Amino acid sequence: MGTTARTATDAAAAGARMGSPGAPLPGNRERWREFGLLAADFMFETDTAGRITFVAPDRVLGFPAAALHGTAADALLIEPDAPDRFRFAAPARGRRVWVRSASGEAACLAITSLPMLDPAGGRIGTRGVGLDVTAQERRDQAAVAALRRMDVLDHTLDQMRQELTAPRMIEASLLAVMRAAGGRGAALLDLADAPPDEPPALPWPVLHRVGDDPLPVLADALALLDDRDDPVSAERTPQGCAVLACPAATRFGDRAGLVVWRDAGGPAWDAGDRALAASVAGLIRMMLEHEGIQREMAMQARSDPLTGLLNRRAFLEEAGRRVDRLDREELPGTLLVVDVDRLRALNDRAGHEAGDAALSLVAELLRRTFRPADPIARLGGDEFAVWLDGSDEMTAAERAEQLRLGFPRISSHLADPGHSVLTVSIGIACRRAGFGELLDSLMQRADQAVHDAKRAGPGQWRVSHASPML
Repeated sequence: MGTTARTATDAAAAGARMGSPGAPLPGNRERWREFGLLAADFMFETDTAGRITFVAPDRVLGFPAAALHGTAADALLIEPDAPDRFRFAAPARGRRVWVRSASGEAACLAITSLPMLDPAGGRIGTRGVGLDVTAQERRDQAAVAALRRMDVLDHTLDQMRQELTAPRMIEASLLAVMRAAGGRGAALLDLADAPPDEPPALPWPVLHRVGDDPLPVLADALALLDDRDDPVSAERTPQGCAVLACPAATRFGDRAGLVVWRDAGGPAWDAGDRALAASVAGLIRMMLEHEGIQREMAMQARSDPLTGLLNRRAFLEEAGRRVDRLDREELPGTLLVVDVDRLRALNDRAGHEAGDAALSLVAELLRRTFRPADPIARLGGDEFAVWLDGSDEMTAAERAEQLRLGFPRISSHLADPGHSVLTVSIGIACRRAGFGELLDSLMQRADQAVHDAKRAGPGQWRVSHASPML
């Protein structure tokens, strides 16, 4: 509108000097009205009780002027109990007041006013003008919020640079957003196994958290993290806590949720808080992806690419840890080595794809035969291994018999007519409690048992009864 607060002040002062609405000067209010509307968007007068006695132009904030006459000016305020009221007993210049227009939208007014006095100097009301500065105020608020987000993100990135692992980076981010938003706590929840058609319910894994214990507000926070169109949800719990929830799904299918909460009775979340949470959730999403890549690389370094079983190095490391624990608990442990018979002949006759299919079938059979906690590995080529905690030769022999009988059945489709069915040879070596046998010795005895089984014919198993090499 091109006017200034100074011009609006001059208009209000000129009107106040002209006297009260009942002054005998002809055209007093009309001259003030014409002059004031050149400098402001609207003009008003209120009595000592704060009721509107005059307003111009004919429509103000979408309301007809006649509809506002006699109403309390404070009724226009978005928060009627807020300190920025219309009862200006003292001069005011450019005071920001948030009001609600006839359409229900919020508007910010810059009010300049002076008290109206009677001839004796007594106050009989307030006269003032106002400028609609909503657009300017929105721009200022957006700029402040953007600077705030930049400060928080800069701080978060600085904290991330000081940490070496993704979990520590995520905790630093949670702490930064909690402090910046004035929260009492923040958490990252694991939503990976959330039911697809309904919001998740407690109990639910908390991946990371800072601040107060989140359990009292988690049930309400989880309800905000279902698949909604709004990327950031903010509500109050029945206990009055302000909860902010923002999903953080990665490109690799991991689903998590950022939750921040304030004390009961604390201020509600505003647009700046929502934007801040969305920005921090973006950083956390990046860290989760980084963590997922690290997990995948670690898994690939420990697993066989064809079967998904442990590789030789990972199996020996795991078996070594188990040996140490079994020694402390004075329990036995048993190693089974499984070798596919005549795999080279299958490769030569039917191609390496058929050989790979046979190896995959062995891996599938081993998974079905042994416990999920039993380490299973492909040691290389056609050789597999299984470690059994707390088991002796008798238990291992029962499992070996299941493998001996089961593999020909599940692999029969790979055997061409006129050729023998596929079989496996199995060697078993038990490590006795208290003897201190080294893992290398146990591996050698199990390999020798495999060779003994092969000499007896395909599809056999043998137990090593040799004395342990101490």
